[in-house]
Amino acid sequence: MKLLEERIRKDGIVVDNEILKVDRFLNHQMDINLFVEMGKEWARLFGPENVTKILTIEASGIGIACVAAEQFNCPVIFAKKTKTRNIAGEVYSTEVKSFTHGTVNQVIVSKQFLKPGDKVLLIDDFLANGAALEGLVDLVRQSGAELVGAGIAVEKAFQPGGDRIRSLGVRVESLARVKSMDNEHIEFC
Repeated sequence: MKLLEERIRKDGIVVDNEILKVDRFLNHQMDINLFVEMGKEWARLFGPENVTKILTIEASGIGIACVAAEQFNCPVIFAKKTKTRNIAGEVYSTEVKSFTHGTVNQVIVSKQFLKPGDKVLLIDDFLANGAALEGLVDLVRQSGAELVGAGIAVEKAFQPGGDRIRSLGVRVESLARVKSMDNEHIEFC
């Protein structure tokens, strides 16, 4: 998606040749007009799949998922990193290692929100090593719902996550695929 690539070139910051900061428009301060265009693109790509639920993981994917959900006219579920007292009943649970934070989290979704018969689209801001997305795939599979694919804003194609998730048989549609990056330039696939 050229619009997203242009925005990354304009406002993205590469830190230590490893981290692509897009907090000016994607995952801290959010450009809702950009999110609307991203949602339209995912609707074009996944519209025929008749998505009934969008699943993301807290926290950075929530804003993008909510705006995208308008295009699909469906609810958003977000996997929580901690079980709180307001989650009653049984949950699906899986472990997810965070590359960014260097931690392992137990993520959960209440069984009342994800069921067989649902057609689930995963939405997230980044795909790098694939651990978060792999955890979401596991939650969907535990539920017996149908996974229609994953919509990713930015994929670091030079890291193993995309190949890892695709090898699980998951359709991945990334709107910007970074081929390489350093402190001076970003190259897209």
